[in-house]
Amino acid sequence: MGTDRSRLLQGTLDLLILKSLALGEMHGLGISRRIEQLTRGTFQVKPGSLFPALHRMEAAGWLSASWGESSANRKAKYYALTRAGRRQLGSEAAEWRKIVAAMTRALLAT
Repeated sequence: MGTDRSRLLQGTLDLLILKSLALGEMHGLGISRRIEQLTRGTFQVKPGSLFPALHRMEAAGWLSASWGESSANRKAKYYALTRAGRRQLGSEAAEWRKIVAAMTRALLAT
């Protein structure tokens, strides 16, 4: 991932994680893969960015976590959205829609 993408990802990582978990709980590697899938490979989140964000979001009350077993029979921490996390997803998505609309207007202006 390039430098420009890294900066953009830092500002959007929470939203991408929340969106990834909207359909159900997942472990870290699953979240990373889902983000890559949702963005068609544009964002590839490394563990050094993902796990601090997950811990911060758990501390904020947006995620709950529990230990389970992955499909590879390994111990894995699974994350799920809380009610507060769903509200945060809605709020952040609405803010992004405003930003995208404003940027689109600016870029299409003659």
